[in-house]
Formats: sequence, structure tokens, C-alpha cells
Amino acid sequence: MRAATTYGRPVAVAAVLAVALTACADAGPETVAAAPSELRLAIGGEPEDGFDPTLGWGRYGSPLFQSTLLTRDANLDVVPDLATGWSISDDGLVWTVDLRTDARFSDGEPVTASDVAYTFTTASESGGLTDVTALREAVVVDDDTVELRLERPQSTFVNRLIGLGIVPEHAHGPDYARNPVGSGPFELVQWDQGQQLIVERNDDYYGAAPAFERIVFQFTGEDASIAAASAGQLDMAAVPAQLAGTQVPGMRLVPVQSVDNRGITFPYVPDTGETTDDGAPIGNDVTSDLAVRQAINLAVDRQALVDGVLEGHGSPATGPVDGLPWHEPESAIEDADPEAAEELLEEAGWTDSDGDGVREKDGVRASFALLYPASDSLRQDLALSVADMVAPIGVDITPQGESWDAIYARMHSDAVLFGWGSLDPTEMYNLYSSSQAGVESWNPGFYANPDVDAELEAAMTATDPDEANRHWRAAQYDGEDTGFGPSGDAAWAWLVNLDHTYFVDECLDIGEPRIEPHGHGWPITAGIAGWQWSC
Repeated sequence: MRAATTYGRPVAVAAVLAVALTACADAGPETVAAAPSELRLAIGGEPEDGFDPTLGWGRYGSPLFQSTLLTRDANLDVVPDLATGWSISDDGLVWTVDLRTDARFSDGEPVTASDVAYTFTTASESGGLTDVTALREAVVVDDDTVELRLERPQSTFVNRLIGLGIVPEHAHGPDYARNPVGSGPFELVQWDQGQQLIVERNDDYYGAAPAFERIVFQFTGEDASIAAASAGQLDMAAVPAQLAGTQVPGMRLVPVQSVDNRGITFPYVPDTGETTDDGAPIGNDVTSDLAVRQAINLAVDRQALVDGVLEGHGSPATGPVDGLPWHEPESAIEDADPEAAEELLEEAGWTDSDGDGVREKDGVRASFALLYPASDSLRQDLALSVADMVAPIGVDITPQGESWDAIYARMHSDAVLFGWGSLDPTEMYNLYSSSQAGVESWNPGFYANPDVDAELEAAMTATDPDEANRHWRAAQYDGEDTGFGPSGDAAWAWLVNLDHTYFVDECLDIGEPRIEPHGHGWPITAGIAGWQWSC
């Protein structure tokens, strides 16, 4: 299936055949055609802010051009990368990292502890998407040892060592995001914004040499990617689940498990006329009722959403961290139960007194809007399906496609179909801690439960990973009736976890894909240095 290329451009088929026939005439019986040294991928859009890790580049996959101190293997275990070892003080405030001494940046300069300290300090001050706010100071102990000293213990700080690519202090200037220098497996060669990114193998990389000399990332839409893949012009193409049934000659479908989820956040407090500092309204008199939130969680048939909307490429979502070590399975509502949902509403005083099919309580109709980004067909389909599923229990949901600006202005007073998913439990803290209510798009419903807050804080400040996980799980459900999950406060109705689906050349071996986070960035590239041709 692989198309022959010259300088990244497809060669006419006739010319390829002519060259191949000539070569075969002169070749001996044991001659084997060389595998292409170039890889062409269409796996998502380009990063708006470029390729600077201190601003957030690489947090959803691999920084590609930069090394990270630690990384995760295929089993999600934390293993060294640029670091040779690390330790944490008993009070959790000092992380000491030892560095390998053979790493060099792509400009030939060695990677030192000063570069690591500079990277973490800059990221903590930049206000970028990589949250390093817990850092008090980064101190160079010697050329290959650095101490990262925190303001407070943070069990999730290990994820900063995994996700933050190291930049060179001597070459980190205003143009760095467009012209990155790093010690990762690849170097940036050319970036045609809006069209393509060309990278080449970094032959000074300290790790195993990637099999490909050159990789071209194409920034195309879904339909264009399918067309290019069908024409033999791509070796990998990311496609939404709705297009995963397309037949592409010479390519196989590779579904990759993810924690990339979709769920509905509910305004948790009543409408009292309160607004944010920006004037956005807060509260909703329907979704602030626990019975309504729990009833919706009971009425939604998540498996039907997977089968119908995702074409089977996904799984029912029972919470924001399904399948990860900090997930509490007992918090879930596994099967749809509309009858139990109706009983719950009746007991709470929501009745259909006028027979119009929509329940009322104290003069308030069980009716509310569900917002989703108008450009997202998947979320539209999920919103429409959920509305159909809850209508029989007497709850009227009106899906509304809006711009993100409109959604952000209304997300504290209307339900919103959001997408999240991270391998870092910090996201769970941000979604449910009352301290994050109304902060950017965290905790948009203003959810607050002091018992849950206590568990989240204990998890965040724990110095032992197992202890942290116990508190993360208790925040979801404590085994009785407390927790943010559907068996407790039901602050969200989580719907589905997506499989990330890729068409991959039949001869391209990408190994065992790792479970992927939310789809921003290029999470599939986490293992790209190990990809190779198999035929």
C-alpha cells in the first residue's frame, strides 16, 4: 500500500513501476526492496501555540522534539527517560532527580541540571497549560542533579516529570515555539502552518534510533484524510468512530483504548440570581435537584450510545477515570433502569400533573437545555440520543449547538456536554473540588461537598501513591451514599469513553498502543520512536 515518495511527494505510479522493473532485472534472487524511510501521518490538527513544552506542548502525548524526565511504558508504569533515578523526601516537598550525562540537544549542547531547573521554573511562571504551580523553586545541585522543591506536597507532581519536555536555557527565546531545540528523537525541519509539519530523525538522540529518517504530519480534515489514505498517500490517518467502518485498501483499522470521555455537567446549585465576576449566570432550578441528576444517570443506556453513536468503538463511561488505578468501580451505575428513575422522581415530588409528558415540582418544569459545540457531530448525536432516552421518564432536555464562547458564558447555568480524559488524576480534582468552581472550565456546575473536598485534598497531598489512590476512590464513592459519582451526588452524567480509531498501513508495526488521554495533541505518538515496517 505504501506509495513511493520523492522529497515527501508521491511519485507517478508508472514511473515507480518502471524503476522497479529495471531494478528487478538487475537484482539477484535474494534482493529485497528497501522499506521507505519516510512516514506520512494525518493524526490531528496542529498545536495553536507551537512546540514549546513550557506553554503546554506535549502534555497529551510525546513532546517529540524534547525529552521528559520520566515517561510511562505500555503498562502505564512510570519509568526513567532523561532521568536515571528520582527520590521524594518523606514530607513530599523535595523531588531529587538524577540525570543521564549522555544527552545532547539537537544543536550539540549537553543537557544539564540547569536546563531542567530553567524549564520547570519557566513553566511555573508562564501560566501555560502544564500546571507547575506547586513548584516553589528548582535548584541545581550539580551538573546532573536537580531538586524540585514544592510549596506543598502534591502526589500528582510525578505527572509534571512525565509531561514537561525539557528545553535548553541557552536557546529558549521568543521564536522557540516555531523552532524548537530539544534532546528528543526528532528535529523540526519545516512547518507550513495549516498544511504540514516535517521532522527528521535526531541522530544524536541518546535512546534507540527511530526506524524513520523523516516524518511528515499532514493537517487535513476527516474527509481529506480518508481520501488521502485511500489514494495511498498516508501511512496512518486518525478518523472519528463514525468513519471507522470505511474500507481503505492496504490499511487496517487500529482502535486504541482511551480515557477520552464525554459527559454532561449539571449546574449543581439553584438559580438565585447570582453571577460570576464576568456576569455569567450561576444555577439551575431543575438540575440542582439530586433526584433529577440521579434519575438521568439511571435512565441513560450507555451501551446503546456506544453501539449506536460510536459504532461500537468505545465503552460505557461510569466516571472520568474509568480503568485507571484511582477509579472506584462501585461508584458506577452499570445498567440503565428507567423504572427506578421514574420512582426516584415520583418520591422527590416530580409529577406530571397536567399529562403533557413533562414532570413538574413546585411550579418548575423538569426541562432544561443541553449545550454542545455546534461543530462537533459526535457530541450532537450523543446529546440527541440522551434527550430521547430521558424523555420517557418525564424529563425534557433540549439539545442546543452553540459556539464555545456561548457555551462558556452559559456553562454555570445550563448543562453542557463536555469532553475530558487524562492519565493524571489532577483533572479529577479540578472537575470536582469546590476550590475550582468557576475557574476557567473546571467545575462549571459549582459542585461542592465538604466530604468530597476532604478526600480530594488528602489524595492530592498524600506522599504514598497507594494512600492517594484510596482517597481518590473515596471521593467518587465511600461505599454508602457520599461521593461525586452517580451513586452519590451525581454531579455529572458520564456517557461514553471513546476508542481512538486509526487507519494504519498493513506493513506499519506500531507496537502495543498505550491507553490514550483526551484527543488534543497527538497521543498516538507516545510510542512513535519504536514504530517500524514489518514488510
